Amino acid sequence: MRKLLQLSLICLFMAPAFAQPARTYQVAVIVGVKPHELAPAEDPAGPTRYEVSLRIDKTIYTVLYTPPLGISTVKYAEGHNILVVVGEKAISYNDLLGQTYEVPIISSKPADTSKP
Repeated sequence: MRKLLQLSLICLFMAPAFAQPARTYQVAVIVGVKPHELAPAEDPAGPTRYEVSLRIDKTIYTVLYTPPLGISTVKYAEGHNILVVVGEKAISYNDLLGQTYEVPIISSKPADTSKP
């Protein structure tokens, strides 16, 4: 019985070593929203997409956002904060219902630190 208890404790303490790292959420401020200009190969009848600029720490990321169901409330979101996870090629965020979405990063540049 003692051996079984020791084995289960060892397994319990070793489990976090194999777990995935926790996602680090950061606060992003929406600093700009503009309609995405269509490339020649894109379908003009497709959904409206937006280029959304997010300031995260000292970097401004521009992402390509396609609103679900054609809802265009993102046009009025400038100045709002959102929690995001920054990846190499995409930024992830959760909506109010906890559904996770991922948007591709178009570009990134250092933020102008002279502005508040």
